[in-house]
Amino acid sequence: MIIVDVTGRAPIYEQICSQISSLIAKGILKENDKLPGARTLAKELGLNPNTVAKAYGRLEHDEIIYSVAGKGCFVAKQKGSIEKKLLKEFSEKAEEALKSGISLETLSARLEELAEQQKEKRDNND
Repeated sequence: MIIVDVTGRAPIYEQICSQISSLIAKGILKENDKLPGARTLAKELGLNPNTVAKAYGRLEHDEIIYSVAGKGCFVAKQKGSIEKKLLKEFSEKAEEALKSGISLETLSARLEELAEQQKEKRDNND
């Protein structure tokens, strides 16, 4: 379900946020679905439970999930917020890349590569 790259540049808690958001956006996780507990997910991923708790806290702050005391965390009703959030983050990173001198052609080629990789993953999972 969730895979983290401990050698990657993105902080682990951001990777968790991004992947949970993606699972919701794809419809794999639906409204009111229960997420694994922070300790459980941390154990599965070999992480510190505080890292998962930080990710859950950020997702809750962004109203992507909600928590119920003593019950856990659940997927919140989505108001288009995930897609908006992802597109905003994409725009910010694309703008940052353009400002740092990466060409539009390079960014476009990279986006096409990522789309192809996702297509291959979907094809392999079918």
